[in-house]
Amino acid sequence: MAIRAVLWDIDDTIFDYSAASRSGMRTHLGLEGLPDAYESVERALDHWAEITAYHWARFAAGETDWHGQCRDRVRAFVGDAMSDEEADAWYDGHVAHYEAAWSLFPDTLPVLDVLAEGYRHAILSNSSLSSQERKLRILGVRDRFEALLCAAELGIAKPEAAAFHAGCEALGLPPEEVVYVGDQPDIDARGADEAGLRGVWLDRSGTGGRPELIRITGLAQLPDLLRLDTRFGAPDTFG
Repeated sequence: MAIRAVLWDIDDTIFDYSAASRSGMRTHLGLEGLPDAYESVERALDHWAEITAYHWARFAAGETDWHGQCRDRVRAFVGDAMSDEEADAWYDGHVAHYEAAWSLFPDTLPVLDVLAEGYRHAILSNSSLSSQERKLRILGVRDRFEALLCAAELGIAKPEAAAFHAGCEALGLPPEEVVYVGDQPDIDARGADEAGLRGVWLDRSGTGGRPELIRITGLAQLPDLLRLDTRFGAPDTFG
């Protein structure tokens, strides 16, 4: 069947989450001070990224709720003795600086423009609806997507097949007519493939490997990939 829609990831796919997170945390630490456990700001930023990945995985697995993972991240980074109120205040301060650094990747709008006529678009994110709805509106792209689905409200997360199927149902299309584009090879591309969609791994860093997956190194390669529908039957790389 022909591809009729693109289901998108957000963070580190169309939105430069990693850069915004590091920039925001750097500013936040400049005001709050560097916790004693870290010998440098760079090491602190690396550890914050590691903590975030760990607690996001716990959230996706249903081991904690949205606010719980936020507080757990702060306590693991700053100190376990913080109350809920103290952790919330620290996290909110970080978020303010993080949001000030928000930006789309340079290739996002050009590709959405190119694909606007021929394909429908929706989003499936392992985040919360309130967070991602606001983000897309501030970035000026919410109206580009018919539907926005998030793990916190769905009660299921990628790479579970049911999460991808929920995205297809929102579009009213069978999985084989939908491509999923995301930056995580297993959670996004492999998960989509196993759910019956056509998974595309956006490997912006050029990590390579994973020959079983369809891989692109930038969104500018996506339109040609979609036009060459037969390529989805033979995993390959554009990078």
